[in-house]
Amino acid sequence: MHTAGMPSAVTPTEPQPVVEVEALSVYYGPTRALDNVNLGLPEGQITAFIGPSGCGKSTLLRSLNRLNDLLPNVRHEGRIRIAGEDIHAPRYDVIELRRRVGMVFQKSNPFPQSIYDNVAYGLRLVGESRRSVLDGVVERSLREAALWNEVKDRLRDSALGLSGGQQQRLCIARALAVEPQVILMDEPCSALDPIATGHIEETMAELKRDYTMVIVTHNLQQAARVSDRTAFFYLGRLVEYGDTERLFTNPTQKQTEDYVTGRFG
Repeated sequence: MHTAGMPSAVTPTEPQPVVEVEALSVYYGPTRALDNVNLGLPEGQITAFIGPSGCGKSTLLRSLNRLNDLLPNVRHEGRIRIAGEDIHAPRYDVIELRRRVGMVFQKSNPFPQSIYDNVAYGLRLVGESRRSVLDGVVERSLREAALWNEVKDRLRDSALGLSGGQQQRLCIARALAVEPQVILMDEPCSALDPIATGHIEETMAELKRDYTMVIVTHNLQQAARVSDRTAFFYLGRLVEYGDTERLFTNPTQKQTEDYVTGRFG
């Protein structure tokens, strides 16, 4: 019973979800790739999607910025909201969505242009041509991607001359330049050596101060190292979702325990 004059107990509040997925099912033709997925992705945290190949994790990731729309015979049921807005609403601007929800792919894909022009690409696409603005954004984005000190003296050199790890950080900088709310990463380190992987993971840890991030990874150790929350998928269903440390050390579902302990997958 609450007594007058005594402060009531305050329950710690969960971070607000910036991405809300409600009853989402996705079909490639007759094949159901995702089955009734519900989850919220908190602001300012890294969420890892894990599970064996073909479990639906990349399908969900690509649904969050509607990249699946580019594939034939794809349809969805359910709803995805970003910052409270339904991304499938008839008047929702898909180009604006892909600015707000940036994507870094498994294989780094720098354009065959200079380092500078790679980072400035998105801004020029929306009509920004002022050199002072572009210079500032290029430097800020490369600094956020932990690449500035390595390339500041060769911004006019081809991006294709960078190492694999540097190219991947350049792709992160390119996504950051347009100031997204959310950054999606699909196996961003799978083609990189351990040193380059370490650089990317350090970059992610810095970025979550300002961005909400989602990473798909087959590397369970990486998920445990970098993420705040983890979602485990199996055969298109979300089996378990919660705090990363708890999910890896004390999962509630036997399927999750079997996967994270290496019994299958």
